Amino acid sequence: MNELIRFLLLEDPNVRTVVIGTILLNLSASVVGSFAFLQKKSLSGDAVAHSILPGICMAFIAFQTKSLWVLLPGAFITGWLSLYLVDLISHHSKLKQDTAIAVVLSVFFAIGIILLTYIQHTGSGAQSGLDSFLFGKAAALLEEDLITYGIISIVVIAVTAFFLKEFTLISFDTAYAASIGVPVRKLQLVLTTLTVIAIVTGIQSVGVVLMSAMLITPAVAARYWTDNLKRLLLLAVLFNSLAALAGAYISYRYPSMPTGPWIVLIISIFAFVSILFAPKKGIIYSMYRTFKHKSLILKENILKALYQLGEQENRFHDTHSLNNLLAKRRLPLWQVYPTLYRLRFEGYLEHSTAGWALTPEGIERGKRIVRLHRLWEMYLSKNLLLASDHVHDDAETIEHILTPELEARLEKSLNFPQEDPHASKIPR
Repeated sequence: MNELIRFLLLEDPNVRTVVIGTILLNLSASVVGSFAFLQKKSLSGDAVAHSILPGICMAFIAFQTKSLWVLLPGAFITGWLSLYLVDLISHHSKLKQDTAIAVVLSVFFAIGIILLTYIQHTGSGAQSGLDSFLFGKAAALLEEDLITYGIISIVVIAVTAFFLKEFTLISFDTAYAASIGVPVRKLQLVLTTLTVIAIVTGIQSVGVVLMSAMLITPAVAARYWTDNLKRLLLLAVLFNSLAALAGAYISYRYPSMPTGPWIVLIISIFAFVSILFAPKKGIIYSMYRTFKHKSLILKENILKALYQLGEQENRFHDTHSLNNLLAKRRLPLWQVYPTLYRLRFEGYLEHSTAGWALTPEGIERGKRIVRLHRLWEMYLSKNLLLASDHVHDDAETIEHILTPELEARLEKSLNFPQEDPHASKIPR
């Protein structure tokens, strides 16, 4: 606990540099990465990240210094060139964008590895630590680097905030944006430039191999929690900042552990947790919703079957055996038993040694399902001119989701019919 408090208070200058530096790097990456994710250009970040390496190497060969103000412009040039080539190849050849990205990524990365190997064999004393750009080394950040990262992060976030409305528009509906006179190509150019800048500044933290994860994964995690763009951006920044803090703490407690890969691992955990457990969009919630809907359908099918059995002699309160119910409606027995007792608990059924009977509430609910089924059959037959023997299956599906408002509109449009296409009475 003392170590954790000491870490959170940032008493150690090296810890302070790493924490603040990685958070600054992640701020701009989270913001522009969210727009790349929304535009379905997630792989573009991977292409830029791998294409930066030759730019860094060429800048070092030309100036023999590891100053960020020298290396970052070189990285920016080759990163921006890679996106231009991807766009050029995908628009002027038969190759799709993902194929163009794969080609450009592999070629640029191969050139970068060749140049890096050449630099390491030149024996230059200044080249020590240059290979940290490959896999990242957040611990190598210096206090003077924070000024660079701070300036770049402020510029990226300020430009994004200034063009937020336009970026939102081109991210969701490019065709509409172009139709109302928005300069789509220029805005895409600005957004592409911001993406390259964010990747270039973050490369020293996690390296070219993992930078695309830093760019896209926070947006993926945030997307499962909200449909609002501003909240998505804030959540992406929050997730990335927490991951940066946690990764730096792990590296602080266990010095042999690399900071960058741990940041990526933690943000990936955030994404997996979001994918599984986020309300409304998570896999677990979707499974629960599917189970609940199937359970509702089964309950309504049982009530409908018992109501139809009562229709035969107009005796809806009669008790029916389980065999009669299964003869009327083919249902899986292992599902029927628990559903019958659930309906009894909810007050729709009564149980005796002779079998199962509808309560007044069960009669009303069963009647409504039968009514919706027959109204929809009548609608398909009368308005869509379908044969009477082709309407049953569709009505079996739609009867469970029709709302009272749609029911009233449906009845009115059919002029309050008395019978369905099979001459069965539509209950009132």
